[in-house]
Amino acid sequence: MNQRELKRLLNFITEAGMLKRVRRSGWWVLGIKDVETVAEHSFRCAVLGYIIARMEKVSPYHALLMTLFNDIQEARINDLHKMSQRYFKYQKAENKAFDEQIQSLPKDIKDELGDMRREYLRQKTPASIIARDADILECLIQAKEYQEHGFKEAFKFMRKAPSFLKTKSAKKLWRSAKNADLNKWWENLSEFKR
Repeated sequence: MNQRELKRLLNFITEAGMLKRVRRSGWWVLGIKDVETVAEHSFRCAVLGYIIARMEKVSPYHALLMTLFNDIQEARINDLHKMSQRYFKYQKAENKAFDEQIQSLPKDIKDELGDMRREYLRQKTPASIIARDADILECLIQAKEYQEHGFKEAFKFMRKAPSFLKTKSAKKLWRSAKNADLNKWWENLSEFKR
């Protein structure tokens, strides 16, 4: 790899780091000020993608790849909530930003990421369906957590989204999360033991 290719890769990596500062805008509608970033959302999507793929007995690599890169274009166009998306062709803007982001990458990386994006958008393969379910489920769990932290309006995000889940595993995980206190996991860990 020559210096020019290395610099292009480094630019892509640095741009991906922008997602640590891009806030998820849908939660602002509820008045939540300190909302998660796109990077935080993408991380848990990847964890969920891995888990759902394993539960569905599908190799997790593609699902992980799709969840990690699904929102990378938001480093350029920001995260826009559904209300703002209705005023322009958001999918077209996402695709253009993504295509430009990968354009100067080495051919093997560019081809893999481009193929992955097309596969995700088509929603025909088990991995793409799992990746989409991971994205939806992550939003549902985040809404439940916000609700448990006192943002009572977060339940509105939990009304329609569950009907979009496709895999049995994602539906099962959501049923469990919906009926659980998601803040309990740490309580036994914080008890003093001698």
